[in-house]
Amino acid sequence: MLDKITHNVIIIGSGPAGLTAALYAARADLKPLVIAGLEPGGQLMQTTEVENFPGFVNGIMGPELMDNMIKQVERFGTKLVRDNAVAVDFSKKPFAVKTSSEEFLANSVIIATGATANWLGLPNEQRLRGKGVSACATCDGFFFKDKDIVVAGGGDSAMEEANFLTKFGKSVTIVHRREDFKASKIMLARARANSKIKFVTNVAITDIIGEEKVEGVKIKHNQSGQEEVLSAQGFFVAIGHTPTTKIFKEAGIETDEKGYVKVFNHTHTNTEGVFVAGDVNDPRYRQAISAAGMGCMAALDVEKYLAEQEGH
Repeated sequence: MLDKITHNVIIIGSGPAGLTAALYAARADLKPLVIAGLEPGGQLMQTTEVENFPGFVNGIMGPELMDNMIKQVERFGTKLVRDNAVAVDFSKKPFAVKTSSEEFLANSVIIATGATANWLGLPNEQRLRGKGVSACATCDGFFFKDKDIVVAGGGDSAMEEANFLTKFGKSVTIVHRREDFKASKIMLARARANSKIKFVTNVAITDIIGEEKVEGVKIKHNQSGQEEVLSAQGFFVAIGHTPTTKIFKEAGIETDEKGYVKVFNHTHTNTEGVFVAGDVNDPRYRQAISAAGMGCMAALDVEKYLAEQEGH
């Protein structure tokens, strides 16, 4: 089924980047259409307390913040489609965005599909998310004051997360499946020099222990097969993120070696009329507020782009 209207802008994604882009586009009277996914709201829907988003003195629950954003964009006339984008065609104008049941046309598109944290796939990992299990130290580190924390990973992000967590935790243990680390020499040296950080290497993490909240991490030594439990109240997975870019790569959008959408001139992609915002382009900051800021920038760039097209 084809939605016959050619929209000014379609925004794919409904996290802080997509919804902020929608807010600015809607207030510029561009009548944006948001392909919001089956579960709108992005990664913050999985987050309990958000204390670092400006304006909320006592913090706010992640789902409540996203629900407020959705209501705000709808108030200004944004239309949300609660379905996933399954394909895009950027080879000709108007651009086409297909969901599982419909096809939509647009003069411009903002990619704001985010990135998902890579998880280990442990039996209790998802059950204990928000109850001591996290994939974002800068988001959640504050909640682990004077606690024992385990960080899983061996790359730069694991070293960075571990160093950051020592500001709060009583102890931080980096657990890695090999002896050697992927982390750069400088990041590894920094972690080794931190007296609060311990290393447990050559082990596999087999599960997380705890009923209501994290109480320990079960490990198995690779050589001896011996199992033990590391006592911990926090478990941070730091094995990287995967940006949601598959359908865009297939449509010719350029990405870097890790799959993040490349930016040319502010928020423009390599395809004229296609813009990007948020974690799908940002492996560095990965914060709700930085994603929201990029959403604002992308919407302003779209507004300028569409005005220039009309002027031709």
